Amino acid sequence: MAKKEKEYGKHLKVSTKRAGHKIRGTVGIFVFLLLLGLFMVLPIYLAVVMSIKPVQELFVFPPKLYVIEPTLSNYTSMFRICSDLWVPFSRYVFNSVFVTVTVTVAQVIFSAMAAFCLAKVKFPGAKFMNSLIVISLLYQSNVIYIMQYMVLAKMGMVDTWMALVFPSVASPMCLFLMRQSISQIPDAMIEAAKVDGAGLFRTCWQIVMPNQKPAMMTVIIFAFQAAWNIQGGTLVFNESLKTLPTVVQQAASAGLARAGVAMAAAVFMLVPPIIIFMLAQRQVIETMAHSGIKD
Repeated sequence: MAKKEKEYGKHLKVSTKRAGHKIRGTVGIFVFLLLLGLFMVLPIYLAVVMSIKPVQELFVFPPKLYVIEPTLSNYTSMFRICSDLWVPFSRYVFNSVFVTVTVTVAQVIFSAMAAFCLAKVKFPGAKFMNSLIVISLLYQSNVIYIMQYMVLAKMGMVDTWMALVFPSVASPMCLFLMRQSISQIPDAMIEAAKVDGAGLFRTCWQIVMPNQKPAMMTVIIFAFQAAWNIQGGTLVFNESLKTLPTVVQQAASAGLARAGVAMAAAVFMLVPPIIIFMLAQRQVIETMAHSGIKD
C-alpha cells in the first residue's frame, strides 16, 4: 500500500511539473505574440496620433507618442485643399473606386482561369510557364516601367483609363498563389467533372473555384491594396482622370507646413485597405475552418 502511494506521489509530481512547463510555455507564446502585435500596430498608432496633432506639436523634441491638444484641423485642411482643385473631390474618389474595383475583379478572374489551366490542364510548355511565373516574382514594376510606357504609348492608352487598369490586370503574385492552391485539388474531382460532361470553363468556375475561397480572398486583399495605391502620375495627365493617391500626394507635398496634412492623408488612404483586409480575413478564416477537400 505504501509503495502504491509512493508511486502515485511520483506520478502526481511529474504531472504537476509537466503542467507547469505547459503553462509557462503558453504564457511565453502569448507574451511573444502580444509584443509582436504591438510592434505591428505601432506604425498605425503613430500615423493616427500624428494626424491629430497641431503643427506646433509635430516638431516637439523629443517627440511624444501622445497628443496634448488633439485637433481635426489637419483633416479639414486636407479636404479643403483637395476641394479647391480644378476637379471636384468626389471625382477623384470615383476614379480611385472605379480603378480599384476594376483591377481587383480583373485580377481575380484572370488569375483564377490562368491558374486553373497551369495547375490542372496538360499542354506543351506548362512547366516553362510555371517557371517563368516564379522568375517574374523577382522583378518589380520599376524594372519594366520604360517598356511598359512604350507599349501603352504604341497602343494609344496613355492619358486614358486603360493606362491605370491595363498594366495591373495580371499579377504574378496572385497567379502564383492561385496556382499553388488549385494544385492541391484532387485530380479525381476534375476527372469526375469530365465524366459528367463538364467543360473546362464549367469545371473551373463551378467545381474548382467554390473550393478556393481562401485563395481568392487572399488575392482580393493583395489586389485591392495594390490597386488602391495606384497613382499613374506619369501615365495620366488629364486632371479629371487622376486618382485619389495622386491628388492627396500633391496636396501634402508643400513642405513642413503641411506635415500634419500629409499624416491625415496617409490615415485617410489607409482606412479602405484595412476594412477590406478585415472583411476578407474573416472570410478566409471561416472558409479554412469549415471547408476541406478529401480525396
